[in-house]
Amino acid sequence: MDAPVEAIVAATVAALALGAGGWLLLRRPAAPAELEELAPRPALPGAAPGPVAPASITSRFFAGLARSREALARGLGRALGAEGPLDERLDQLEEALIGADVGVGTASSLTAALRRRARPEDPPERLRALLREELLASIGSAQAIAAAPAQGPLVILVVGVNGSGKTTTIGKLAARYTREGKRVLLAAGDTFRAGAIEQLKVWGERAGVPVVAHQEGADPAAVIFDAVKAGRARGVDVVICDTAGRLQAQRLLMDELAKVLRVLRKADPTAPHEVLLVLDATIGQNAISQAREFGQVVGVTGVVLTKLDGTARGGVVVAVGRDLGLPVKLVGLGEAADDLRDFDPVAFVDALLGPA
Repeated sequence: MDAPVEAIVAATVAALALGAGGWLLLRRPAAPAELEELAPRPALPGAAPGPVAPASITSRFFAGLARSREALARGLGRALGAEGPLDERLDQLEEALIGADVGVGTASSLTAALRRRARPEDPPERLRALLREELLASIGSAQAIAAAPAQGPLVILVVGVNGSGKTTTIGKLAARYTREGKRVLLAAGDTFRAGAIEQLKVWGERAGVPVVAHQEGADPAAVIFDAVKAGRARGVDVVICDTAGRLQAQRLLMDELAKVLRVLRKADPTAPHEVLLVLDATIGQNAISQAREFGQVVGVTGVVLTKLDGTARGGVVVAVGRDLGLPVKLVGLGEAADDLRDFDPVAFVDALLGPA
């Protein structure tokens, strides 16, 4: 066979193979994860008309809250059953809520509300719908991170104890803003913990954002002051400030954090525009005491709950909203950079309760 003919035959065979491969790709069955994303979210039986989260968001929360849902489901199955006096079933519900780390006070308030609203003849789906309404009322509506001011960058101060996932949260938040097309600058204000500065620099490299840092042991207030000044000079959109993971019981360290706040306002009198407290969801009710202490010192404006996918204590979200009046703004539902998600109360409650 002549060389030109051979070339034509080879090209024809390759084209047919590509065509068959493309047809096979089109015919490939959807993977289970894709089906979960595409499937419509089932309605909760007996639920009153209300807000509904998109299916994709609900599925992420549903997967991330598996352990919390399993812990709560055991008690809910008994409490929401049709057998037994209503008072006994509500007592069981209160125990189930406490077991999910909703907190004793919050669990008592929720069941007290159900005692006022429920009737002995109500079917299980009616009780479930009432519980859903009370949980949503306790958490409150979704709140976004503060918008940028009219002039200068948005300054976000991030606080929290060591091990809460604070630095990782900052890195994920920086990557998120970068994907949105915003210019970001990080401030390495955790100068006391060994390796903290280098850890933040690694996250800065991943997100493609610069980091303002001094040497280890430097004054953290000076680092953050320089970062805000640099942010204004460079015209960046967002400055995210790391702080030392100080233990809330150590008064001197909390005083140092208060100093950071005072110095920061010398660089920008309107800053910080957002104070995010990072809490580890796996510690349950201990997170409440942390939130109170930090709130007194720096005026926390929002909470980031990390490791929500790895705990059976997801009910702490309800306690943060009801007991402290603080909005949960972001949640960590995994290890990937895009697993830092806006908190959606409807998706959270439906994922926590699970299917009827």
